[in-house]
Amino acid sequence: MEKNSTKNLIITLSIIGIVSALLLTFVYEWTAPYIQANQAETLRLAISEVLPGADEVEEVEIDDEVFFEGYDAQGNRVGVAYQNSGGGYNGPIELMVGVDLETEEIIRISIVNHQETPGLGARITEEEYKSNFAGKPFGNYEVVKTPPSETMEVQAVAGATISSSNTTRIVEEAISIINNAYGGGS
Repeated sequence: MEKNSTKNLIITLSIIGIVSALLLTFVYEWTAPYIQANQAETLRLAISEVLPGADEVEEVEIDDEVFFEGYDAQGNRVGVAYQNSGGGYNGPIELMVGVDLETEEIIRISIVNHQETPGLGARITEEEYKSNFAGKPFGNYEVVKTPPSETMEVQAVAGATISSSNTTRIVEEAISIINNAYGGGS
C-alpha cells in the first residue's frame, strides 16, 4: 500500500510541476510584449528628458555602444544621449546622460532605474539633484555636501553621499564613453 501511495505522490507532484511550468511559460510569453513596450517608453522618456531640443532621435552604434543622437527640425544635431549604469548603495543605478558635443557640456541627466533607499538615495531622481549636472563642462566632478561654489562641484543628496558619489561616477564614465566614441578630449 505504501508503494502505491509514493507512486501517486510522485505522479501528482509531477503533474503539478508540469502544469506550473506551462502556466509560467504562458504568462511570460503573454507579458513579454507589454514589458518590452514599457521599457521602450521608459527609454523614449529618458531621451526626451536629456535632449529636450530634439525633434527627432536616431540610434547610432559606435564601437559596440549605442548612442542616441538628437536633431532639431532643421536637421542640426542638438546633442547625444547615452545610457550607462553602475553600482549604487542598494543596487545598480541606470541613467541617461545628454551632452552637447559642441560646447562640451552636460545638457541633463535622467535616472532610468535604481534600487536606492526610498527617502534617501532615491532622491537622486529629484529635479533638485539632477539639475546639479545641467550645464556642467566635461571633466571630473567633486561631490560636496554644501551648495557648490566651483563649476566642477556637485552637491550630494543629504544623507545619501554614496548614492550621489556613485551617480556622479556613472555620469563621468558616460561622458568618457561618449568622448571616446565621438573623438572628444576628456
